[in-house]
Amino acid sequence: MAIKSRKVTIVGSGLVGAACAYSMINQSVCDEIMMVDRTYDRAVAQALDLSHCMDFTSTRTKVYAGRLEDCRDVDVVVLTAGANPKPGQTRLDVLEEADQITRDLVSKVVAGGFNGVFVVAANPVDIVTHIVQEVSGFPRSRVIGTGTSIDSARLKTLLSEVFSIDPRSVNGYAMGEHGDSQFVAWSHVTIGGKPLLHILDQHKERFRDVNLDEIARKTKDAGWEIFTRKGNTQFGIGNALAYIVRSILNDEHRIIAVSAVLEGEYGQREVCTGVPAIIGDVGIEEVIELNLSEEELEKFNHSCNILRNAMNGLRTRNEGKSMA
Repeated sequence: MAIKSRKVTIVGSGLVGAACAYSMINQSVCDEIMMVDRTYDRAVAQALDLSHCMDFTSTRTKVYAGRLEDCRDVDVVVLTAGANPKPGQTRLDVLEEADQITRDLVSKVVAGGFNGVFVVAANPVDIVTHIVQEVSGFPRSRVIGTGTSIDSARLKTLLSEVFSIDPRSVNGYAMGEHGDSQFVAWSHVTIGGKPLLHILDQHKERFRDVNLDEIARKTKDAGWEIFTRKGNTQFGIGNALAYIVRSILNDEHRIIAVSAVLEGEYGQREVCTGVPAIIGDVGIEEVIELNLSEEELEKFNHSCNILRNAMNGLRTRNEGKSMA
């Protein structure tokens, strides 16, 4: 009996793409990984380097180089190729360059017959995810951005340090843009199942120095703290990608804060932003609508407006170019 291999293509063989592949190999996420890069030799080199991990892992993952047109029988395409902001820029500042790169990549992947799930990490990830959905014509379920998954992980890490507990005992989400307008939904953060706000209220003296605004700021700025010191982030986002891909391939139904195109959830449409969603073998199975406080909903709407305006501005500029 033939057993179908679980196949993943990683488009972009740089630091994030390589970290994603390395995480998937060590976690036995899939059976095959195809590395694709603008420079084919780099894809070949990364595939060779990664293949040399196999003697030290519990299972064997076949790793090889390929091209965008070779994705017909692939289950998941991970997009890490994009434009990196320079010092002083925000993720939104590289939008036009990212748009050009993404449109070219996605059109070639789809033309090759790909019919699986896109998982997007390229920044600005919310808008790039929206672009992928538009260019591919896929339903929103099959186009997932990493969104605030990494921000939520950073939040849990910060809280674990404050309360001296394992990060996995913290549950909560950063939401909205993976960028400057994101916010923490404090009303839904729990530690060991107990609401964080209740803990702080019951132990005012013990936790009198806990500043939620400062923790939210550190959550938002964590990526830049890394970027300004070494010029990139790779391990956290690489593992986040592996986590999302694993939930798809294993149909795990995990709830993860991802970039999703909203279709009426939270009263929003025509915008892609970070929200908790159930991730399974079809991609996004359901967007979870949290009962946000009035202040949180105001922050969410503000973030959505920023992303929507940026996307609409990009469309207007593209229309102007096509008419020129």
